[in-house]
Amino acid sequence: MAATGLPSWLSSILPCLLLVIFVLPWPSAAYQKVTLGVFPPTCARVECPMFDVIDEGNGYEIRRYNSSVWMSTSSIDDISFVNGTRTGFLRLFDYVKGKNENGTKMAMTAPVMTEVSTSKEPSSNESFVVSFFIGKRYQANPPSAQGLHLLNWNLKYAAVRQFGGYATDAGVPEEAAALDVSLRGSKWARAVDESRKANPMVFYTVAQYSAPFRTRGRVNEIWMLFDDITTL
Repeated sequence: MAATGLPSWLSSILPCLLLVIFVLPWPSAAYQKVTLGVFPPTCARVECPMFDVIDEGNGYEIRRYNSSVWMSTSSIDDISFVNGTRTGFLRLFDYVKGKNENGTKMAMTAPVMTEVSTSKEPSSNESFVVSFFIGKRYQANPPSAQGLHLLNWNLKYAAVRQFGGYATDAGVPEEAAALDVSLRGSKWARAVDESRKANPMVFYTVAQYSAPFRTRGRVNEIWMLFDDITTL
Protein backbone atom coordinates (compact mmCIF):
# COMPACT_ATOMS: atom_id res chain seq x y z
CA MET A 1 0.00 0.00 0.00
CA ALA A 2 1.42 3.37 -1.02
CA ALA A 3 1.74 6.28 1.42
CA THR A 4 -1.21 7.99 -0.27
CA GLY A 5 -3.50 5.15 0.82
CA LEU A 6 -3.75 3.85 -2.75
CA PRO A 7 -2.37 0.46 -3.78
CA SER A 8 1.15 0.84 -5.14
CA TRP A 9 0.14 -0.40 -8.60
CA LEU A 10 -2.59 2.27 -8.81
CA SER A 11 -0.30 5.04 -7.58
CA SER A 12 2.20 4.15 -10.30
CA ILE A 13 -0.31 4.52 -13.13
CA LEU A 14 -2.31 7.46 -11.71
CA PRO A 15 -0.44 10.12 -13.75
CA CYS A 16 -1.23 8.23 -16.95
CA LEU A 17 -4.89 7.89 -16.00
CA LEU A 18 -5.21 11.61 -15.35
CA LEU A 19 -3.40 12.42 -18.59
CA VAL A 20 -6.01 10.37 -20.41
CA ILE A 21 -8.89 11.93 -18.47
CA PHE A 22 -7.94 15.56 -19.00
CA VAL A 23 -5.77 15.79 -22.11
CA LEU A 24 -5.58 13.02 -24.67
CA PRO A 25 -8.23 12.91 -27.39
CA TRP A 26 -9.73 9.74 -28.75
CA PRO A 27 -8.96 9.91 -32.49
CA SER A 28 -12.21 8.25 -33.55
CA ALA A 29 -14.39 10.80 -31.78
CA ALA A 30 -16.47 13.12 -33.91
CA TYR A 31 -17.20 16.71 -33.01
CA GLN A 32 -20.50 17.29 -31.27
CA LYS A 33 -22.52 20.46 -30.98
CA VAL A 34 -22.77 21.94 -27.48
CA THR A 35 -25.37 24.48 -26.48
CA LEU A 36 -23.90 27.70 -25.14
CA GLY A 37 -24.46 28.28 -21.46
CA VAL A 38 -23.65 24.70 -20.42
CA PHE A 39 -21.64 24.87 -17.22
CA PRO A 40 -19.03 22.12 -17.61
CA PRO A 41 -20.15 19.02 -15.65
CA THR A 42 -16.56 18.54 -14.44
CA CYS A 43 -17.02 21.67 -12.31
CA ALA A 44 -19.58 19.87 -10.17
CA ARG A 45 -16.75 17.58 -9.02
CA VAL A 46 -13.63 19.76 -9.04
CA GLU A 47 -12.99 23.46 -8.47
CA CYS A 48 -13.20 25.78 -11.50
CA PRO A 49 -12.88 29.55 -11.90
CA MET A 50 -16.23 31.28 -11.51
CA PHE A 51 -17.66 33.72 -14.03
CA ASP A 52 -20.70 35.81 -14.92
CA VAL A 53 -22.19 35.81 -18.41
CA ILE A 54 -22.67 39.46 -19.35
CA ASP A 55 -23.78 39.08 -22.98
CA GLU A 56 -24.72 36.44 -25.53
CA GLY A 57 -24.65 36.40 -29.31
CA ASN A 58 -24.97 34.00 -32.22
CA GLY A 59 -22.52 31.23 -31.33
CA TYR A 60 -20.76 32.98 -28.47
CA GLU A 61 -21.10 34.36 -24.97
CA ILE A 62 -19.14 37.04 -23.13
CA ARG A 63 -17.95 36.20 -19.62
CA ARG A 64 -16.50 38.26 -16.82
CA TYR A 65 -13.99 36.43 -14.62
CA ASN A 66 -13.03 37.93 -11.29
CA SER A 67 -9.46 37.80 -9.98
CA SER A 68 -7.91 34.34 -9.93
CA VAL A 69 -4.52 32.65 -9.89
CA TRP A 70 -3.14 30.04 -12.29
CA MET A 71 0.12 28.11 -12.37
CA SER A 72 1.63 28.10 -15.86
CA THR A 73 4.41 26.45 -17.79
CA SER A 74 6.99 28.28 -19.84
CA SER A 75 6.37 28.34 -23.59
CA ILE A 76 6.35 24.91 -25.23
CA ASP A 77 7.21 24.94 -28.93
CA ASP A 78 5.58 22.15 -30.90
CA ILE A 79 3.84 21.52 -34.21
CA SER A 80 0.96 19.83 -32.36
CA PHE A 81 -1.58 21.36 -29.97
CA VAL A 82 -2.25 17.92 -28.47
CA ASN A 83 1.44 17.17 -27.88
CA GLY A 84 2.15 20.63 -26.47
CA THR A 85 -0.77 20.38 -24.07
CA ARG A 86 0.32 16.89 -23.01
CA THR A 87 3.84 18.13 -22.19
CA GLY A 88 2.51 21.02 -20.11
CA PHE A 89 -0.08 18.88 -18.37
CA LEU A 90 2.55 16.46 -17.09
CA ARG A 91 4.67 19.29 -15.66
CA LEU A 92 1.66 20.75 -13.88
CA PHE A 93 0.42 17.38 -12.68
CA ASP A 94 3.78 16.86 -10.95
CA TYR A 95 3.34 20.31 -9.38
CA VAL A 96 -0.08 19.64 -7.85
CA LYS A 97 1.05 16.21 -6.65
CA GLY A 98 3.83 17.75 -4.56
CA LYS A 99 6.74 18.60 -6.84
CA ASN A 100 6.96 22.17 -5.53
CA GLU A 101 8.97 24.10 -2.96
CA ASN A 102 6.76 23.04 -0.04
CA GLY A 103 5.92 19.52 -1.13
CA THR A 104 2.28 20.64 -1.04
CA LYS A 105 -0.24 18.30 -2.62
CA MET A 106 -3.28 19.96 -4.13
CA ALA A 107 -6.52 18.68 -5.60
CA MET A 108 -6.98 18.71 -9.35
CA THR A 109 -8.95 21.63 -10.77
CA ALA A 110 -10.42 22.39 -14.18
CA PRO A 111 -10.08 23.38 -16.92
CA VAL A 112 -6.74 22.51 -18.44
CA MET A 113 -6.04 25.83 -20.16
CA THR A 114 -3.74 26.14 -23.17
CA GLU A 115 -2.75 29.50 -24.65
CA VAL A 116 -1.90 29.14 -28.34
CA SER A 117 0.63 31.60 -29.80
CA THR A 118 2.97 32.02 -32.75
CA SER A 119 6.22 30.18 -32.15
CA LYS A 120 9.55 32.01 -32.28
CA GLU A 121 11.24 28.76 -33.31
CA PRO A 122 11.42 28.14 -37.07
CA SER A 123 10.96 24.39 -36.55
CA SER A 124 7.59 24.87 -34.80
CA ASN A 125 4.35 26.37 -36.05
CA GLU A 126 3.02 27.31 -32.64
CA SER A 127 3.90 27.82 -29.00
CA PHE A 128 1.78 26.70 -26.05
CA VAL A 129 1.52 27.78 -22.42
CA VAL A 130 -0.47 25.34 -20.32
CA SER A 131 -2.05 26.40 -17.01
CA PHE A 132 -3.89 24.88 -14.05
CA PHE A 133 -6.31 26.95 -12.01
CA ILE A 134 -5.17 27.27 -8.37
CA GLY A 135 -7.97 26.42 -5.94
CA LYS A 136 -9.14 28.97 -3.38
CA ARG A 137 -7.30 27.26 -0.52
CA TYR A 138 -3.91 28.07 -2.09
CA GLN A 139 -4.56 31.20 -4.13
CA ALA A 140 -3.23 33.59 -1.48
CA ASN A 141 0.17 31.88 -1.36
CA PRO A 142 0.65 29.10 -3.92
CA PRO A 143 3.95 27.22 -3.65
CA SER A 144 6.50 27.95 -6.36
CA ALA A 145 8.23 25.37 -8.53
CA GLN A 146 11.16 25.38 -10.94
CA GLY A 147 10.11 25.93 -14.53
CA LEU A 148 6.63 27.19 -13.62
CA HIS A 149 5.30 30.68 -12.97
CA LEU A 150 2.20 32.31 -11.54
CA LEU A 151 -0.40 33.85 -13.81
CA ASN A 152 -2.50 36.40 -11.92
CA TRP A 153 -5.81 37.46 -13.40
CA ASN A 154 -7.42 40.64 -12.25
CA LEU A 155 -10.78 41.37 -13.85
CA LYS A 156 -10.74 39.44 -17.13
CA TYR A 157 -13.25 39.14 -19.96
CA ALA A 158 -13.58 36.30 -22.43
CA ALA A 159 -15.44 35.79 -25.67
CA VAL A 160 -16.28 32.08 -25.49
CA ARG A 161 -17.33 29.41 -27.96
CA GLN A 162 -18.19 25.97 -26.60
CA PHE A 163 -17.74 22.80 -28.63
CA GLY A 164 -18.12 19.10 -28.02
CA GLY A 165 -16.09 16.07 -28.99
CA TYR A 166 -12.34 16.22 -28.48
CA ALA A 167 -9.92 19.11 -28.85
CA THR A 168 -7.75 17.94 -31.74
CA ASP A 169 -5.02 19.49 -33.87
CA ALA A 170 -7.38 19.83 -36.82
CA GLY A 171 -10.53 20.80 -34.96
CA VAL A 172 -9.30 23.50 -32.57
CA PRO A 173 -8.28 26.06 -35.25
CA GLU A 174 -11.64 25.55 -36.97
CA GLU A 175 -13.49 26.32 -33.74
CA ALA A 176 -11.35 29.41 -33.16
CA ALA A 177 -12.08 30.62 -36.69
CA ALA A 178 -15.80 30.05 -36.11
CA LEU A 179 -15.66 32.23 -32.98
CA ASP A 180 -14.00 35.00 -34.97
CA VAL A 181 -16.78 34.82 -37.54
CA SER A 182 -19.48 34.88 -34.84
CA LEU A 183 -17.99 38.00 -33.26
CA ARG A 184 -17.63 39.86 -36.54
CA GLY A 185 -19.42 43.21 -36.50
CA SER A 186 -20.04 43.18 -32.74
CA LYS A 187 -18.52 45.52 -30.16
CA TRP A 188 -16.79 42.49 -28.66
CA ALA A 189 -14.84 41.97 -31.87
CA ARG A 190 -13.33 45.40 -31.29
CA ALA A 191 -12.34 44.43 -27.76
CA VAL A 192 -10.68 41.24 -29.00
CA ASP A 193 -8.87 43.16 -31.75
CA GLU A 194 -7.51 45.66 -29.23
CA SER A 195 -6.24 42.79 -27.09
CA ARG A 196 -4.53 41.27 -30.13
CA LYS A 197 -2.79 44.56 -30.84
CA ALA A 198 -1.39 44.50 -27.31
CA ASN A 199 -0.43 40.79 -27.57
CA PRO A 200 0.03 40.13 -31.30
CA MET A 201 1.66 36.73 -30.81
CA VAL A 202 -1.35 35.20 -29.02
CA PHE A 203 -4.01 33.52 -31.16
CA TYR A 204 -6.55 32.17 -28.64
CA THR A 205 -6.91 30.00 -25.54
CA VAL A 206 -8.38 26.50 -25.28
CA ALA A 207 -10.09 25.20 -22.12
CA GLN A 208 -10.63 21.44 -21.77
CA TYR A 209 -12.96 19.98 -19.13
CA SER A 210 -14.21 16.48 -19.94
CA ALA A 211 -12.98 12.93 -19.35
CA PRO A 212 -12.43 10.84 -22.51
CA PHE A 213 -14.93 8.15 -21.55
CA ARG A 214 -17.70 10.78 -21.73
CA THR A 215 -18.96 10.31 -25.27
CA ARG A 216 -21.94 12.65 -24.98
CA GLY A 217 -22.20 16.14 -23.53
CA ARG A 218 -18.47 16.84 -23.72
CA VAL A 219 -17.51 20.47 -23.13
CA ASN A 220 -14.46 22.30 -24.47
CA GLU A 221 -14.13 26.02 -25.04
CA ILE A 222 -12.26 28.55 -27.15
CA TRP A 223 -11.53 31.73 -25.18
CA MET A 224 -10.52 35.05 -26.69
CA LEU A 225 -9.45 37.11 -23.69
CA PHE A 226 -9.47 40.85 -23.16
CA ASP A 227 -9.14 43.19 -20.19
CA ASP A 228 -10.93 46.44 -20.95
CA ILE A 229 -14.52 47.21 -21.98
CA THR A 230 -14.63 50.85 -20.91
CA THR A 231 -14.17 52.14 -24.46
CA LEU A 232 -16.91 49.99 -26.02
